[in-house]
Amino acid sequence: MTVRLSKRSFEFAKRLIDEGHYVLDEMDDWSEHQPSTRQENDFIEKHGFAEYAKWHLAEDDESGEETKSRYKFPYGDFEKVHRCGVIAAEVRAARLDYTDVEVAAAHLHGMLDELRSHQHTG
Repeated sequence: MTVRLSKRSFEFAKRLIDEGHYVLDEMDDWSEHQPSTRQENDFIEKHGFAEYAKWHLAEDDESGEETKSRYKFPYGDFEKVHRCGVIAAEVRAARLDYTDVEVAAAHLHGMLDELRSHQHTG
C-alpha cells in the first residue's frame, strides 16, 4: 500500500480555511462530525470521485480511482474543514508513519488554531 499526500487536496483545504469555510470544533467531535457512509455516497453520486478526493489528504495508489478505499484521511464534511477532522488525520498519520500527511495536517491544524486564538482574543 502506497499512501501519499495529495497536494491538490492540501491546497484545497488551505483555500477553504482562507475563505472562511471551517469549523473550530473540539478534538473529540470528529466521530459525530465526519460524514456518514450515506453522506459520502450521496456526495459521490452528485459530484463524482474527483470532488470526493479533494476532501481527503491522501490517496492509496494501489486502490482504484473510482473507489472510496483509495482516499484516506478525511478532514471535512464536504462543505467545511473541521478542526477535529484535521487533528484526527494528523494523529492517525503520525501513528501510521505517513510523515508527509502528518506534516500537512499539522499545518492545517496550526492555521485553524491561529484562527481560534484570534477568536478568543477578539
